[in-house]
Amino acid sequence: MDGGRTAWAKEGRPTTREKPAFPKTQYRVKRVDWGSRRAYLWEVFNKVVHGEVGRNVLLIDVRSPAEYKGEITAPPEYANEQTQVGGHIPGAVNIPWGQAVDPQTGKFKPIDELKRLYEGAGVTPDKEIITYCRIGERAAHTWFVLKHLLKYPAVRVYDGSWAEGGNLVGAPVKKGDQP
Repeated sequence: MDGGRTAWAKEGRPTTREKPAFPKTQYRVKRVDWGSRRAYLWEVFNKVVHGEVGRNVLLIDVRSPAEYKGEITAPPEYANEQTQVGGHIPGAVNIPWGQAVDPQTGKFKPIDELKRLYEGAGVTPDKEIITYCRIGERAAHTWFVLKHLLKYPAVRVYDGSWAEGGNLVGAPVKKGDQP
C-alpha cells in the first residue's frame, strides 16, 4: 500500500476496531525460494572477508545515520532492543530507508527521484545488492523499492540484520560515517 497508514489517514479512508472473523480452512505452503530474496549471515560476512563488498556487491545499511555511525545501538523508540556493538558492516553505504518516501504523504517518491537517490550513492542495477537494518523491516522497504519499483535484478535482504551481526562476537564492525 503506497503511503501506508499515513496516506490512508490523510485520504480520510475508513478504519475500524472490529476484529475480522474468517472460516477455518486448510492451506498448504508451497516451496518458497528464499535464496533469491534473503541473504544469510554467513553469506554477508563471507563477502566482506573476501573483499567483494564495494566491487560487485553493495551492502546498503538503511538505518539512521546515528545507528550507522555507531553513535547509538538502537533507535530511540526501541531503547530496550540494543545491540552489543554500535556501527555497521564494513563496506556498507548508508542510505536511510525514509529517503525513498515523501515525508508529507508517506508515498514513494517518483521513479526518477529514486534513481537519482540510489545511483548517486553508487547503487546500480549491475551489482548484487544486499539491504539490512536492525531486524529487516526497514531493509525490506528498500528491497521493495530497488526490486519492484526500480527493477534491479539482484536484490536481497539480510533479515538477521544488525540485531544478528551487531551481537556476533568477533564480527567485523566499522564505526563512523565512512563505509
